[in-house]
Parts: sequence; C-alpha cells; structure tokens
Amino acid sequence: MSENKTFIEVRDLTYSYEDGTQALKGINLTISEGEFIAFIGQNGSGKTTLAKCLNGLFKPTTGSVLVDGLDSKTTSILQMVKRVGYVFQNPDHQLFNNNCKDEIAYGPRNIGLSEDEVQERVIEAAGVVGLGAQYFHEHPFFLNKGMRQRVAIASILALKPKLIIVDEPTTGQDVRQSLEIMDFLTDLNRNHGHIIVFVTHDMPIVSRYAKRVVMMGGGKIIADGPPSEVYAQTGDLARAFVEPPQITQLAQSLKDRGFSPGTLSVDEMVEQYKQHCM
Repeated sequence: MSENKTFIEVRDLTYSYEDGTQALKGINLTISEGEFIAFIGQNGSGKTTLAKCLNGLFKPTTGSVLVDGLDSKTTSILQMVKRVGYVFQNPDHQLFNNNCKDEIAYGPRNIGLSEDEVQERVIEAAGVVGLGAQYFHEHPFFLNKGMRQRVAIASILALKPKLIIVDEPTTGQDVRQSLEIMDFLTDLNRNHGHIIVFVTHDMPIVSRYAKRVVMMGGGKIIADGPPSEVYAQTGDLARAFVEPPQITQLAQSLKDRGFSPGTLSVDEMVEQYKQHCM
C-alpha cells in the first residue's frame, strides 16, 4: 500500500437504501495519493455503492467518509466534484450537450470559472485524453464508445479532481479498446498525478493493471492488498464468488508443485517452472 498522503479515509461506513437494504456494513478503508485500485466482487457485493459514497453521490447512513479532510456528509456536491470525479459505466448517462466542447466545458462553467479559464481547461483536458480539436463540434453520440468514454473522462478532468473513479471501464469493449482505456488510465495515474479507482468484473485486467485490489462481498471488504496476495487467498475468493484469471487458477491447481497461488501472468508461470521444475 502507498506511503503517500492519505486522500480518503472511510470510517465504520454503513449505507442503506430507502427500502431498508443494507448495502455496506462497517467499511474501513484508506486511499492514498498515487494509488491505482480495483474494486472487485460479484453483483450486489457493494463495490459500486462504495464507489458512489467516495464522491458524495451517496451519503453515509452511519460512519463517515473524509475526502481531502472534508466530511462528505456536510460537504456540498460542488466541492466534492472538484476532488473526486466519477465516470459511469455507460458514458451516455453523463453526456448531454450537443457537442464535445460544450460537454467538457459544462463542469468548469458550473463552478463559476471565467470563460477564458473554461476554455483553457477544455483544451487541456481534451489534450490529455487525445481528443483533437476536430472533434470539438461533433455530437458525442456520433462517436464510438471508446471516444465517448474519453469525452466523459475529459469532462471530469476539466474539474481537476485528485481522484477519478471509473465504473466498469472495459465493459462492452473489445480487447484492443479495453487495453487502450486502461493504458490511458495508467497514464493519468503515473504522469498526471491522479488517483485511479476502477470498478470491474474483468479479472485479467485487474491482474495486468491494478496495484491494489479491494475485494467485496455481502457489503463488506473481504480482502485488500496487491493482486497477487488477494488472488492467493482462495478461500476469500470463494466467499466473494470471484474467479481469478485462468493462469492463476492453473497455478493454484499446481501449488503442491511449487507454483504460487497468486500467479498473475504466463511469464510468471514460466519463471516459476524454470525455478522449480527444471
């Protein structure tokens, strides 16, 4: 886990929906600057609910979420979106302007920036996501999903949040598109200083990109650590109904021959074979 400054601190968090369903049960979690984290777990495990608590979309039923020292219960959404951005699973749910430029400008305009600063932020955010000026007057819905997702991320970046949450970034995309968006999120993390949290069911993507995994089940955190450590906890994986990548499952079946149950890649498997079986 990162030794950098703590940005989010979650203390004894519970969250219940209006119908009384308790989605989160006693969550304790810290997220620090520089981190790249995957939230995993089956549908209904609480991972998306937790993500929405981190940016103030949901307020704690009990407990607290501190974001950059601010209590989410008493902090306005306006102040929260400056610190935590949220990209929905379907970018169409957050795109509503008639062209990409106005879409990216919407947030900065709403927080009262001057038009000159708005335009500066639009150009900067568009440049970071690789959206050329030729797209500025295009309707977002005329673009493919990968490009629409970049427009949605640019609209978040224009607010300059420290933390960006991306819900199911690879759903509905082919392998090439999935790797492109994850490489882009990695660049935001490494080269632009953003904390990245992504919610996903894609275990190979978790193995390849995440530096930390928070695995949830039944509204609780079941495991928290590097992917290799979390995947090695076969009992916890079973409790969370999470299936690790096939290469990890193969290594787990061969652990009595010296293979690590937390193996993440074919290359790791080959190295272990060389060490233990030759």
